[in-house]
Amino acid sequence: MTFINRPAEPGGELCLQILALPKDTNAYGDIDGGWVLSQMDAAGMTLAGKVSGGRVATVAVGGMGFLRPVPVGAVVSCYASLIDTGRTSMKINVEVWIDSDTTEEAAKVSDGDFWYVAITEEGTTRPVKK
Repeated sequence: MTFINRPAEPGGELCLQILALPKDTNAYGDIDGGWVLSQMDAAGMTLAGKVSGGRVATVAVGGMGFLRPVPVGAVVSCYASLIDTGRTSMKINVEVWIDSDTTEEAAKVSDGDFWYVAITEEGTTRPVKK
């Protein structure tokens, strides 16, 4: 199968890298999609915290796509890119790439958009530092 207009390398800043372990599998032996989503959120939150200069909270996820299964033992790398900034919010795209024994080169396995809001220690919104 040939994919057209797929990037050959990750876009954005490397924000998280982790090894996919057997404890993270689903009933079919692949890494669970919820685990991948959790890693993506953590990566996006890392960039959002850096951009906003402090604490953030996830408010929405959209446009999620899973392109292929993640095998046990793969090195999972999450790359985040700032797409837009509002007064208190940020839209961040997160791409997931793997390196594993089953792929000859790095392969994109997922991507999605995450929205975060900058918050105070009390949990109220605050302006994003520009």
